[in-house]
Amino acid sequence: MDDYLFISALQHYAYCPRQFALIHVEQAWAENRFTAEGRILHERVDSGEKEQRGALRYERSVQLVSERYGVKGKMDLLEIENGDPPRYFPVEYKRGKPKVEDWDRIQLCAQALCIEEMKNTQVSEGAIWYWEVRRRETVEMNEALRRTTVAAIEGAREILTLGKTPSPIDKKQRCRACSLVDLCQPETFRQDWSARYVEQLLTRQ
Repeated sequence: MDDYLFISALQHYAYCPRQFALIHVEQAWAENRFTAEGRILHERVDSGEKEQRGALRYERSVQLVSERYGVKGKMDLLEIENGDPPRYFPVEYKRGKPKVEDWDRIQLCAQALCIEEMKNTQVSEGAIWYWEVRRRETVEMNEALRRTTVAAIEGAREILTLGKTPSPIDKKQRCRACSLVDLCQPETFRQDWSARYVEQLLTRQ
């Protein structure tokens, strides 16, 4: 299979399908303070080495793949607790702070799905470490999150298959934090869509 979807792309899709398409279909990218801080954080994490502390082993920059879901990527940290069977606990590092939305949790859950397939095991939970608040958020890999993650994988793959960039989402506050806002021009496309919608209404009368 040569059309794997990158796990990191799922966060882009969950945040905004249009952002996902701009990056992964149109190959557009722009950096702002938030993306730069995130890149620096992951460079620091990736530079770490394997480590053993008692019954816990820490592996960094772990390569992941799932044939079932067609995704692959690299995770920041995998904690492995010795036992029969071993317990696998994925950890993702993010520059910001915990969020109500599932954007970050979807990425972590996709990592867990890969681990389960690769190691023939079950991953019941993981964690996201947030730089801004300097603490972990434990994430339960429940059925609801798993369904949301699989739906994100399917939605992102559909955009790649169609090769078409969706219209901007209605949640305008997300645009302000997006590094692609100047390339995306969300207000211009929203206005264009509104004009077409009004025109369609008028022609029906």
